[in-house]
Amino acid sequence: MENISAHFNRKEFACHCGCGFAAVDKKLNEILEDVRGYFNVPVMINSACRCAAYNQKVGGAQKSQHVHGLAADIAVMNIPPDTVADYLERMHSACSIGRYDTFTHIDVRDTPARWDRRSK
Repeated sequence: MENISAHFNRKEFACHCGCGFAAVDKKLNEILEDVRGYFNVPVMINSACRCAAYNQKVGGAQKSQHVHGLAADIAVMNIPPDTVADYLERMHSACSIGRYDTFTHIDVRDTPARWDRRSK
């Protein structure tokens, strides 16, 4: 496993189909390290890099930032996703943030976006 920062390794970012796509954007990694440091608990990367075929298979957005290595869906141990999203909106407002029931999406595209896909 190639460590890319203090708390993350490249394998954690790899496409789940096994194709080998595992690009890691430097800014995204820095934000994830910040989240890890702020909450002081592990950050699990549920999904980061996705090749186009895998993104389509899992129903990802057509213009998903995952296919460019610019996005991660994360869960922070014992921290509600809304708390993580609130922190990201305060400290990293230039990033895109998606709210989901069990994870938080973060990406570093050029034009920030916000969305909420939680069940109501």
